[in-house]
Amino acid sequence: MRDFSFFRQMTPSGQDILSRGHSRHLFTKGAVPVNKGQSVSGAYFVLSGQLRVFTLSPAGREATLYQIAPGETCVLALNCLFNDLLYPAWVQAEDVSEVAVVGGATYRTLFETEKPIQQLTVKALSTIVFRLMDELEQIHSCRLDQRLAQFLLRHANATGCLAMTQQEIAGHMGTTREVVARLMADFAAKAWVETTRGRVNVLDPAALTRLAVP
Repeated sequence: MRDFSFFRQMTPSGQDILSRGHSRHLFTKGAVPVNKGQSVSGAYFVLSGQLRVFTLSPAGREATLYQIAPGETCVLALNCLFNDLLYPAWVQAEDVSEVAVVGGATYRTLFETEKPIQQLTVKALSTIVFRLMDELEQIHSCRLDQRLAQFLLRHANATGCLAMTQQEIAGHMGTTREVVARLMADFAAKAWVETTRGRVNVLDPAALTRLAVP
């Protein structure tokens, strides 16, 4: 766990407990490390890659709750850990991802004795609350074309490229691939984006930004 800055802020005894009380796992892209209803064995920390936490509607549509980037932990797993609950969603690796799992008993012990762990836990909980509130606000106040524009602007890299299929984008937005395909075709006709297999290139970020504002 030396990959994390909080490790160096812990006491020597805490560092020793953490070093002996965690394991590392490598997941391929698309793997599902945690299923809904599964018992949570510990706190999950992403070392590399990215995890997506999602739920399913009664109609079987995926909707992303939040993503876990390197250096972050899964808040739902922490909640299950402290309250003895089963995991309420699914977790999927969006890329090849290495994850450290700190055993439940180890994490609870460190939470009681180590201030950096307490601060990390509180920060993770507060951050995800704001993320979820922002997502709910978008769902209730924005049209789907605005939400798609926001999604493209948020997730495209520095060159304007987003390496995701339309099905994956639909899963993040909680809608269908057909809806995303129709909206994307409209964006492409206006020369705002260019679509290829499994990839979207943003050509006119200024136009998407104007659309994205509710």
